[in-house]
Amino acid sequence: MSILKQDAVPVLSKRALNRALLARQMLLKRVNLPALDVIERLVGLQAQAPNSPYYGLWTRIEGFRQEELSRLIQEKRAVRIALMRATIHLVSARDYRELRPLMQLVLERGLKGNYGKYLLGVDEKALADAGLALVEEQPMTFSELGKRLNEQWPDRDPEALAAAIRTWVPLVQLPPRGLWGESGQALHTSAERWLGSSNSSEPEVEQMIQRYLGAFGPASVKDMQMWSGLTRLRDVVDKLRPHLFRFYDEQGIELFDLPEAPRPDTDTPSPPRLLGDFDNILLSHADRSRILDESYRKRVFTNNGIIRSVILIDGLVSGLWRINRSRGTAVLTIEPFIPLSSEEQYELEQEGTQLLNFAAGEDHTHEILFM
Repeated sequence: MSILKQDAVPVLSKRALNRALLARQMLLKRVNLPALDVIERLVGLQAQAPNSPYYGLWTRIEGFRQEELSRLIQEKRAVRIALMRATIHLVSARDYRELRPLMQLVLERGLKGNYGKYLLGVDEKALADAGLALVEEQPMTFSELGKRLNEQWPDRDPEALAAAIRTWVPLVQLPPRGLWGESGQALHTSAERWLGSSNSSEPEVEQMIQRYLGAFGPASVKDMQMWSGLTRLRDVVDKLRPHLFRFYDEQGIELFDLPEAPRPDTDTPSPPRLLGDFDNILLSHADRSRILDESYRKRVFTNNGIIRSVILIDGLVSGLWRINRSRGTAVLTIEPFIPLSSEEQYELEQEGTQLLNFAAGEDHTHEILFM
């Protein structure tokens, strides 16, 4: 990797940051790529809700069909596992091996914050070994796992015991969880049992940060830490500094980027888009103003932790959407936050028609409502 020379440090406007983000997120124009390639380009997809990755891929890939992702999960080429920020992500099996070791500290910090007082004095190795044996003997829900462990540790909280196993033993959620049109509880087994091999022995946080920039940059150190859940990344970025481009945002915050990453002109058109719940683009920066106005935050991020499905107008969050099914009818309701031009409403209707075809198929009559 060569050392870069950058005489002046440019200032990037919010709109410039917006267009750079949209280009990397494949939201300026849908791409013709395999789903697995897109999943890896995005460094995984947020997946607290089973169908979220499907909507995330639909809005980014031309002609994406649900069965492509379902097949990846069934064939063990993509897995659902706790990673960045200790939340469930859908990643390629290859990325699981690269990313999971890097997230160990994040998971441990979350365990300590939520359950530390319930696990004081516990023999970590004995508990981890017992949990591993249980989930490899038979895949289990966290509730079942906690109850079984509580038989051996009756003075401990079952929920805390199960959380400890998720932290100390990489666990994957098994299908049918995560398959489109299927239902079922989240059953877990060890990643090693499911994938047949262990984690990468030499995880590289520098490479992870470069991949983050490729998907979400330009970005500050705080942005990187918000996305990953890791702390003290300044030292890592300082090592990479000679090989990165530097910018400032309009508030004077230092941003970093890959030299070859796209940074489109600010007048690049951005078509209306319908993003599913928990979309990555809303969860990967400390400063979300490049995509979400702070005045809309409470309408998108609910008190119970749900990140609602949103519409993008000119690249910015400008409303919500939802689909309701009843008596053979699928109704897409669009709730804009701003007045829409006739052209914007027409383009949203075209997107909405495609979304209904994707989500509801021919089994339902389709209807689009604007609130």
